[in-house]
Parts: sequence; structure tokens; C-alpha cells
Amino acid sequence: MELETERLILRQWKQSDYSAFAEITADLEVMRFFPAVLSKEESDKLAHKIETLINEKGWGFWAVELKNTSEFIGFVGLHYQDQNIPNTPFIEIGWRLSSKHWGKGYAPEAANEALKFAFDKLNEAEVYAFTTLQNKPSRKVMMKLGMEDTGLDFDHPALAKGHPLERHCLYKITETMWRESTA
Repeated sequence: MELETERLILRQWKQSDYSAFAEITADLEVMRFFPAVLSKEESDKLAHKIETLINEKGWGFWAVELKNTSEFIGFVGLHYQDQNIPNTPFIEIGWRLSSKHWGKGYAPEAANEALKFAFDKLNEAEVYAFTTLQNKPSRKVMMKLGMEDTGLDFDHPALAKGHPLERHCLYKITETMWRESTA
């Protein structure tokens, strides 16, 4: 399953994406709102897990490539979330793009296509996103998508108590909200 926007293709991962993804997950700027940068081995393991989930479900955190150059720039997509956080289980939308491609509108462009898939193909009633409270860039993308802060801030269960990134916010968009924002 491939999704397409004006400038992007959201597709299954290729082995050739792994090296570029490792550069992204080793970038201190990209990973500043995550607990740590990833080693090549950790990054490859994550990419393989994402690829496997797409093979199993037909959807997931799709690889994103630029149409005009076929360059892999990161991922955008959907994930079934069942961690111990508010309102789970739910479908989460998320993204992680190369810092050299920030500020070009790629994240919201791809995320809107992923939301369309969630609502039209998966028949979801709502989709959620979450991030650490300090992650203003991701929160800005969430708001551009028409998502609303639920006010259900929480401590991320995978982070140690007192970790500086522990506190997270939870955003949500319903199908109706999304259709109104794209009309």
C-alpha cells in the first residue's frame, strides 16, 4: 500500500532506507525530544520492526520519500498504541523527519494523508498523537492538522520518574474534526 501527496510518497520501507534512517536517529537535533540518539544497530532494529508491522497490517509508520528525487526523508504514519497512557488503546499518528527537511510542510502534508487513510480505510473514529510537553515543533504540527490538546497530560511509562522528558501531552482529532479542517 502506497499513499501519495502532491510532493511525497508514503510507502513500505526498503533496505536502502535503513542507512538514511540511522543518520536521522543519530541526529542530536532530531532526537532532542527522545531519551537518546540511536546507534546504527538500534536504528536498524527499529526500522525492521516498523517494516514488519506494515507487512503484517498493511499500514504503519510509512517511509516518506520526495517524489521529485526519490530521497528517503523519514517516516510518517500510524501505529496501534496500547501502552499504559490515557485513552488507550488507540491509533496514534507520528512522524520523524530528517532535520534538513524541516520547515517545508512535509510532516503535515504526509500526516494529512495518513489521517485520510485512518478515517477512510481503517474507519477509525479518532486518532491521537502525543509528545513530551517541551516538543513545540511536533505540537505545532498537531495543531496544523486540526488536532486538539485533550488536557490529559501524563507521565510516559517508558521513561524513568523524574526524567526531563517524562511529562507528555495527548492530542486528538476525530473524523468530523479532520473533515472540517480539510474542507
